[in-house]
Amino acid sequence: MINRILIRIKVLQIVYSFCQNGNGDLKVAEKELLFSLQKSYDLYHCFLLLITEITYLHQRILDNRKHKLRPTEADLHPNMKLADNRFAAQLARNKELLAYVEEHKLSWSNDADFIKNLLDILLASDLYATYLNDENDSYEADQEFWRAFFKRHICGNEMVEEYLEEKSIYWNDDIDIVATFTLKTIKRFEEQAGENQALLPMFKDMEDRDFAVRLFRQSLLHGKEYRERIEKHLKNWETERIAQMDLIIMQVAMAEIMHFPTIPVSVTLNEYIDAAKYYSTPKSGTFINGVLDSIIGELKKEKVLFKD
Repeated sequence: MINRILIRIKVLQIVYSFCQNGNGDLKVAEKELLFSLQKSYDLYHCFLLLITEITYLHQRILDNRKHKLRPTEADLHPNMKLADNRFAAQLARNKELLAYVEEHKLSWSNDADFIKNLLDILLASDLYATYLNDENDSYEADQEFWRAFFKRHICGNEMVEEYLEEKSIYWNDDIDIVATFTLKTIKRFEEQAGENQALLPMFKDMEDRDFAVRLFRQSLLHGKEYRERIEKHLKNWETERIAQMDLIIMQVAMAEIMHFPTIPVSVTLNEYIDAAKYYSTPKSGTFINGVLDSIIGELKKEKVLFKD
C-alpha cells in the first residue's frame, strides 16, 4: 500500500528533521522513519474502520428510536438499507482489519462527534437518497454506495482533513495518497471472500521497504559529499539564502540517482521536482531541476554515473 511516492515524502521529512536537529542519532532517525510509515498504514485501517463506525452509529440511532416512549410509525419501521449494508457488514467481520485494529489499538471511540458529523453528511446527501430508492438491492450496489460516498464526501473534505491532521501529526501529508488506496480496497472486495477478504499489505514487497531504509541511509551517510557537489553548482547563489528544503530535496534526489541503478534519472527528477512544488517555494521546482541537471551532466563526464 505504501508506494514510493509516499516513501520519498517520508524520507524527505525525516532527513529534514535530522539536519535541523544537528548531531542526531542515525538509528533513532531510521526508527522514526519506519514509525512514520507505520502510521500511514494505520490511517489506511482507520479509513476502513470509518465505514463500520458510521454504520454502527446509524444502527444504534435506529434502534434507540424504536425504544422511545412513544415511537412513531417511522421509528418502528425505518428504512434499514444502510444499516443492513452487506459490504459494511463484511468489512466489520474482516479478519485482517480486526486483527490489525486490535494489535495497534486503533479506535474511533473518542471521536463520537466526528463520526456523527459524517453520518449527518451521509444522510443529507443526494447519494443516500438515490441509494434508498434504487431497486437494485445487491451486494454490488451496497459496495458501490460506500465507494461513492468515500470518494465524494471523505476524499477532499476539508473538515475531514483538518480533523485527521489534528488526530495525528504523522497524517498531514498522507491523507490524499492513503485515501486512494482505501478506494482501491473497497473496489477490490468480493462478496464470496467473506471475512477472509485480503487487504493491501503495508509494502508491495520487501524491495519497497528496503528502498525506504536505503534511501534514508544513503541520503545521510553521503550527505556531506552531496552538499559539497550541490554547492559547486549554485552559480550566483549564496547557500544560506537558498531554502533549506531545496537543499534537502537535492540531497535525497542525489542519493537516489547514485545508489538505485534501476530507477531512471528522469523518474527521480520528476518525483523530486513535484515534491519541491509542494513542500518548498513556487520557483523551487525549476531551480532544483536546473541544479540537478547540471550535476548529472558532471557525474556522467566523470564516468561516475552511467544510467540515463
